[in-house]
Amino acid sequence: MTSFGYTLMTEQSGPRELVEYAVSAEQVGFDFEVMSDHYFPWLASQGHAPYAWSVLGAVAHATSHVGLMTYVTCPTIRYHPAVVAQKAATVQLLAEGRFTLGLGTGENLNEHVVGQGWPALQDRQAMLREAIEIIRALHTGELVDHRGEFFQVDSARIWDLPEHPVEIGVAIGGDRAIAEFAPLADHLIATEPDADLVEDWNATDGAPKIGDRARAVGQVPICWDPDKDAAVQRAHEQFRWFAGGWSVNADLPTTAGFAGATQYVRPEDVAASIPCGPDLDAIVESVRPFWDAGHTDVALVQIGGDTQERFLAGAAGPLLEKLRKASS
Repeated sequence: MTSFGYTLMTEQSGPRELVEYAVSAEQVGFDFEVMSDHYFPWLASQGHAPYAWSVLGAVAHATSHVGLMTYVTCPTIRYHPAVVAQKAATVQLLAEGRFTLGLGTGENLNEHVVGQGWPALQDRQAMLREAIEIIRALHTGELVDHRGEFFQVDSARIWDLPEHPVEIGVAIGGDRAIAEFAPLADHLIATEPDADLVEDWNATDGAPKIGDRARAVGQVPICWDPDKDAAVQRAHEQFRWFAGGWSVNADLPTTAGFAGATQYVRPEDVAASIPCGPDLDAIVESVRPFWDAGHTDVALVQIGGDTQERFLAGAAGPLLEKLRKASS
């Protein structure tokens, strides 16, 4: 059976609110929660970008059984992998084993802030590979010295470690990335429902099998609201950046850039790709392609920071019932 998650979207809510939503999402019955790790929102209209790892620590302490995951952290530019290794271990201790470290090659929007430039995709993938090797080494508890192509680690050791190493999911979007990362990762993260991606992962030598030891984790934006017109307007205002696709989204450096790139995206264009309004069955159908493609986990993004309480209190429970029935 597919597991269903709730997205703690740092781009649209402040830190205290995110903790409150995390507790409510656990109480209403979500299986896991994922959190974005951004320095900027995608669009200025979203209005937020608190530090994800501080919020994660609070969420881990405030919840008791729901799974937690970064979706996703870039461990190469804004963060050194040795620092990511330390904070992932700490969150896992706070979460008592419920945390998964989701990693990816990042977006220019968030990584440019430290003034290190924005490498080409091939270099970003090579950096991520080396970063994963460093994180894995530090999670053994041994003293680590590393001289690599991109990173240096001098006599580093993580002193507070969970009993078992933190599992790592990697965001992957193509054949080259599967060959590169499937043998290094515990789980697949994919933003689109692609059965070939799951099949190719499972066919890769050394990769943990999805449906056995590995998860395939996807994410779907929705805009539930009793008023369909209000939902379409909100989705267009805050989520039209989604129309560009990840090949574009990874490279734009500013919220102004995303606003300019999506200025001709119409409300009806957004509504054609994101279910908007009160129809829960329409939301179920938007999620269905993920479990049909072999995904084991799907996280929902409810668009609009000021709608989370209404969504969690009124729609989330019945929606989860429908999703579980449809996917069983």
